Amino acid sequence: MHSLSQEIQGFSKGRLKKQCTRVTTVMGRTLLERRGDGGEVEELEEEGGCGFVEDKSLDLQVGVVRPFLLLASQDAAHDSDTLQRYKVSHVLNVAYGVTNLYADQLVYKTLQILDLPDTDITSYVGECSSFIDGAREKDGVVLVHCNAGVSRSTSIVIGYLMLREGLSFDDAYGQVKLARPSIRPNPGFHQQLQSYKP
Repeated sequence: MHSLSQEIQGFSKGRLKKQCTRVTTVMGRTLLERRGDGGEVEELEEEGGCGFVEDKSLDLQVGVVRPFLLLASQDAAHDSDTLQRYKVSHVLNVAYGVTNLYADQLVYKTLQILDLPDTDITSYVGECSSFIDGAREKDGVVLVHCNAGVSRSTSIVIGYLMLREGLSFDDAYGQVKLARPSIRPNPGFHQQLQSYKP
């Protein structure tokens, strides 16, 4: 039987899997860094420099904020099984440059909003809330999405709860986070919603 010290000595560094680290620069550029054998850092490809990180794994997690109000990423909005499972009838697309795949089957509203801290997100809340209300009146289910379902769509849903249900920012944020734990409005949106007085 091998002793542990023999096993450790027999283990070569070359057998270690190379680790990649994803680094996002202040400007929103995403780089992959990998340590070479000599400990030097090599920079690999750069991905989507448009403020969002292109992730190859699908995010089909749908946050049910209200029975008629769902929050998700573009992956869920493009997945027909997910849309059917949640009985989605209306889609509010607040992403930039994301197509609506099922325009012949679902009712869409598209607002191309940029996920930038100085975008005035609260100026969109009224228009989006009217669309959500319209779907609700028809017993519909609205899926609100942006690219990642983390900042823009989240902010719209929080704004909706504040506007229509009179919730405080903290309450609205807490309820949305419970439905979709990965939410994180950008710092500008966070601040705007905190001082939003519908």
